[in-house]
Amino acid sequence: VRLLVAKKSGDVEPSETVAASAGPKAESTPSTARRRRSSSSSSLGRRRHKAVNEGRRRTPPPSPGQYAVATRRAPHQFDHTTEKARPFIDGKTEIAAQVANEDAPTFVIPEGIASGYDGDEISHQHVETTSLDNIFPGLGFSNLFASSKEFRTDLRGAMREDIFDTTPAYASMSEKARRMLLLPDSSLQGSWKCKDGRWERKGGSDEEKDQPRMIALTKVLSKFLGEEAPSGDEFMDRIGSLCGSRPSTHWIDIVGVQDRRIAHSWHQDTGRSPSGDAKTVLLGFPPEDSYDAVGVFSHVIKLEKERHAAEDHPPNEPVVFTNMEVDEKYIVRPRFSEGGELIFYRDIDVLHSSPDVAYRASVMRFM
Repeated sequence: VRLLVAKKSGDVEPSETVAASAGPKAESTPSTARRRRSSSSSSLGRRRHKAVNEGRRRTPPPSPGQYAVATRRAPHQFDHTTEKARPFIDGKTEIAAQVANEDAPTFVIPEGIASGYDGDEISHQHVETTSLDNIFPGLGFSNLFASSKEFRTDLRGAMREDIFDTTPAYASMSEKARRMLLLPDSSLQGSWKCKDGRWERKGGSDEEKDQPRMIALTKVLSKFLGEEAPSGDEFMDRIGSLCGSRPSTHWIDIVGVQDRRIAHSWHQDTGRSPSGDAKTVLLGFPPEDSYDAVGVFSHVIKLEKERHAAEDHPPNEPVVFTNMEVDEKYIVRPRFSEGGELIFYRDIDVLHSSPDVAYRASVMRFM
């Protein structure tokens, strides 16, 4: 599992950053002269270091008016100018003026904008909505999820805890690192698959594979929904079953950029749909009870024709459509509401982006 954990900002990968300018040199004084003499012994080492680094590609300093930014990042992150990044905004106020635009027309990708090729014209629904009641009937699941922040918080925390504790890539991390990565404002990823999945508990044995995986989640579901509640493993696998017959089983809990407006960055996660039925499923966690608005789910553009990644495109790398201007009339901002807690779509039917204004606790993506 390739880890992608980004504190507060959402999805930015760990990276080196551009160094800030040191500023103008000070005038020489006796004390600075002494410092120069005392540091002369290290000048040979610096020259050697410089020689070693000759020929290496260096990141240019940021343009005037820009902040120094990370040089390696998730593909849908942008370098924002001061004007776009600030001032900070009130997300709730901003999304109040946005509409879902669910009847938006289809979009034709301009020639040469990105690698890949067009397929058949799309005649089915691009983005579908479903509910927790549809997946787990007879429990009042949707109403409880929509009306109880306590339930949503405990549910999300238990899912994150169980996945962290059973993902082999996290097994060598310290307890301090565990506490930090499980903070609710951090993104976290792993696999959603429980039955016959490739998970293992730290310090566990092969026999444990026959035991439940999502122990904390099972307790939360039972506490709030009663004896008829699904187990944690059933919860994960049933939602995951919406991903189609050949899912990747990848799962990520995304917080994203909060409290400021960002530019859309349109992309596909893979540009593929194995067997033609592979879908991305999003489970939204709204920021407050009785929420009925946009800002929780990713934004999408409905394509006129299927868009397939190039044959030589790496299978698990996003296809990014950089510098593509899209008129507002094409942008769909899916609405979260009670009875509409989940959306799903084929990756080849749409382009998607983080919301330009996010107002949510998080969104979980199942693939």
